[in-house]
Amino acid sequence: MSIKTGLDKCPPIISSELQFERRTPLSKEAVLRPVVTISRQSGSGAHSVAEKLAAHLEAQGGDNSCPWKVFDHNLVREALAEHSLPRRLARFMTEDGASQLTDTMDELLGTHPPSDLLVRHMAETILRLAKRGNVILIGRGANIITGKMPNVLHVRLVGSLEKRAEHLRRIRDLGKKAALELIRREDRGR
Repeated sequence: MSIKTGLDKCPPIISSELQFERRTPLSKEAVLRPVVTISRQSGSGAHSVAEKLAAHLEAQGGDNSCPWKVFDHNLVREALAEHSLPRRLARFMTEDGASQLTDTMDELLGTHPPSDLLVRHMAETILRLAKRGNVILIGRGANIITGKMPNVLHVRLVGSLEKRAEHLRRIRDLGKKAALELIRREDRGR
C-alpha cells in the first residue's frame, strides 16, 4: 500500500473530477468549491493520503482565499464549537458507536444529549464545511451526508489486513497483535 504510488495515479482523476468552478443550480453567482470525502478501513492511511492530497491540490493553485483543509479527528471539535457544546461531549461522538443500552442509559442519566441530536449537529457541520469547499472530510459518514452534492468526490480506501496492521504498527508503535485487534475493533464499530 504505497501512498506515493497511489497519489501518482490520481492527478488525471482529480483534475477531471474537481473542477474549480462548479456552479450550483440554485444561484448563478454561487461557486461551489471542490470537496473530497474519504471513507476508509482502519489502518488504510486515510490521514496520510488526505494530507498529501491537500498539499497537491493546494500546489495546483485555484482559489487562494480558501486554502485546502483536512478534517479528521478535528471534525468533532469543529462540530462542538459550531454548536456551542462542551468539549467533554467529544467522547460520545466516536465513529465506533456505543451499545444501544449504554447510550440510552447515558442519555437518561443526563451524561450527554440524545445521540440523534449529536449526529444531527455533526451532519450540519459536515454540510457547512462542504458548502465552504476546499476541504477533505475523513469518515463520520461525510460521503453519505454529502452524497447528492455536485462538487464532492468520494474516495474509499481499503487494504489487506496485513498491510493495514503494518501501517498501524508504524504510525502508532504497536505490536502486531495489538494492531490487528485495533483494526478488528474499529472495523466492527464502523
